[in-house]
Amino acid sequence: MLSLTRSDLGDLNLFRLIAEEGGFRKAADKLDISASALSRAMRNLEERQGVRLFHRTNRRIMLTPAGQELLNAVTLGFAEIETGLEALNRYRDHPAGLLRISVLSDAARLVLAPILAKYNIMYPNVRLEIAVQDNVIDIINNGFDAGIRYGDIIPEDMIALRLCNPLNWIIVASTDYLKSAPPLNTPQDLYHHQCIGTRMGNGKIYHWELEKGKERHVISTEWSMIVNETILSIEIAQNNGGICYNLECRVAEQLANGTLVRVLPEWGSVGEAFHLYYSNRRQLPKALRALLDLIRTHHFNL
Repeated sequence: MLSLTRSDLGDLNLFRLIAEEGGFRKAADKLDISASALSRAMRNLEERQGVRLFHRTNRRIMLTPAGQELLNAVTLGFAEIETGLEALNRYRDHPAGLLRISVLSDAARLVLAPILAKYNIMYPNVRLEIAVQDNVIDIINNGFDAGIRYGDIIPEDMIALRLCNPLNWIIVASTDYLKSAPPLNTPQDLYHHQCIGTRMGNGKIYHWELEKGKERHVISTEWSMIVNETILSIEIAQNNGGICYNLECRVAEQLANGTLVRVLPEWGSVGEAFHLYYSNRRQLPKALRALLDLIRTHHFNL
C-alpha cells in the first residue's frame, strides 16, 4: 500500500471539495484561493497517481470513473477524520475549529446577531462562518454543520432543536399610506390594497394567513410587488409603498417609533418557531453545543 504524503492528503481534500462544488471556480471561491492554483494542484495529483480524475472542457468538469471511485472513498475517509477531530474537543477546555451554519435572514437578525459578538469573545478558537440565505438548501451536501429554519420546513431526517416560542405574524403599513388608501376593515378589503408579496426560499409566494378566534382567512391577492427579502418589504412599507406581512418581532422597532402601524390589529397568525437542525448521523459538535447554550440563555424579544 502506498504511503500518503502531506501533499497527497491536502490535494485529496481539494479534490473532494472541487467535486462537491462542481467546478474549480466555485471551490476556489469557497476556499478563498485562485482557480488556477486548484487546477495545478489537481494536475499534480493526477500526475503523481498516474490516473486522470477529471474530464475538463471550457465550460464544465466531470469526474472520470476513476475520479468517482476515488471521491466515494475519500468522502468516507474525510468524514471519519472530521469525526475524529471533533472527538478531540472532549479533551479541550474550550471548543475549537470551523463551525459553518446556514441561517434564514430573519433568524440571523433576531437570534444570532444579538449573541455573535459574545460567542466570539467566549470561544476565540472557533472560526464561525454564517451564511445568511433564505433559499432551501441541503446543509450536508453544502458543507454546513447546522442550519436555522422554521420548524415546518426542516427535513425529517434531521435532528431539530427549538430555539424560541411560536412566532406571531402581523400585517403593517405606514400611516401616510393608509390615509390615502381605500377603507380597511376586514381581511377581504386587502384585495383592494397595494400588498407586498414575499417569495419564499422554496420558490413559492407566501399566502398571508390571518386568524381571529375561530375565523381564518388565507390572502392571495394580486400582489403589487413581490420581494424575496424581509428587510426590503419593511422598507417599502415604511416609504408608503403598501402593506407587508412580517414577524411582529421583526417590525417591533418600526411599530415603537411610529414609522409603521399594525393593520387589522385583531387579525394575525401564530407560526412555527425557529429551530436549529443538524444531521442525525453525527454527534452535536461541541462548538455548536456552545452556540445553542448561548442562544437558550439569551432573553430574546420574540
